[in-house]
Amino acid sequence: MNRILAQCRKELVQFRRDRLTLALAFLLPLITLLIFGFAVRLESKDIPVIVQDFDHSKLSRSYIERLYATNQFTPREWSGSEPARDAIDHGIAKAAIIIPPEFSRQARAGTPTTIQILVDAADVNNARVIRSGIQSVTNFFMRDQGLLSTQNTVTAQTRLWFNPGRLESLYIVPGTFAVVLWIFPSLLTAIAMVKEREKGTILQVYASSISAVELLLGKGLAYWLIAVGEAIVVIGLGALVFQLKFAGNPIPLLVGTCVFLADSILFGLMLGVKAESQAEAVQGASLIGFITSLLLSGFIYPLNNIPFPLSLIPNVVPARYFIDITRDAFVRGTGWAGVWFSLLMLIVLGLFFFTVSRKGLDRMQLETE
Repeated sequence: MNRILAQCRKELVQFRRDRLTLALAFLLPLITLLIFGFAVRLESKDIPVIVQDFDHSKLSRSYIERLYATNQFTPREWSGSEPARDAIDHGIAKAAIIIPPEFSRQARAGTPTTIQILVDAADVNNARVIRSGIQSVTNFFMRDQGLLSTQNTVTAQTRLWFNPGRLESLYIVPGTFAVVLWIFPSLLTAIAMVKEREKGTILQVYASSISAVELLLGKGLAYWLIAVGEAIVVIGLGALVFQLKFAGNPIPLLVGTCVFLADSILFGLMLGVKAESQAEAVQGASLIGFITSLLLSGFIYPLNNIPFPLSLIPNVVPARYFIDITRDAFVRGTGWAGVWFSLLMLIVLGLFFFTVSRKGLDRMQLETE
């Protein structure tokens, strides 16, 4: 135990002396948090739309006012004599609505009338949002004007659960905690481990009586303490800036954070053992750690949308399970019953990373001897 603590103290002293590492540990995570928290938005707003009204009636003008009153669409100027399709082709608008000349008369008479809607579908998800938004406005306008010919026999009353205000920060920021606390602690640890090999100090460790397990635990404990400091700063600032509050019991988040940080450190140790240089360690942390935690963890894209066989990879991505824990703590609030499996998977993955790192160090020591 004394050798583990001595190794831990040595790492902390070296870390404190390196200003570049200090910036990498605390400044870059905060910048990443603010960029993701303010810049990532999943709901489309201020969509440019043009409307060509060939009816020029009170009813058509009311429909146009209702369309723009949603604050989802913004008007764009367009000549009524030019084809509306050209506005989409030129990138001026994402959608065009064409109201026919007989719109008001046919609607009042109860005869079918057609409004033409052209949507730019280069972005498929955005096209779905535009189409559903225009359809919702149209249906509401028809009911409000009493133009529906039949009475609906089934009415759905929808209530938004957990996040009735539809705050995107409540979804994005807890996921950002997982991405940030996975990338930077593992990157720092991987670089520190590779430095031992590049400077040759790893040979001194092999010549001493310290074992591979003690080396991993000592170095891992030091960077785990640093990662705890990162977590306090990142989660504390994120909760303060984006006004996050606990939705339930905070204990699962505290326990899950400690286990997740240990996973991140052990993953960095595994990369450091396998890498031959700092460049390889950085590339490994960027490619394996960053891409998987960003794209294959459920941070932005739903996991059920990932096609097979890539859909198997999220099962071994620790950030995926910590995102479940953070979103439960700040959004759902179900507590242990909702996150126990995620905690279990984090423990299993941490043991796997530790085992691979230990075997790698043992093999390296044998080769040196």
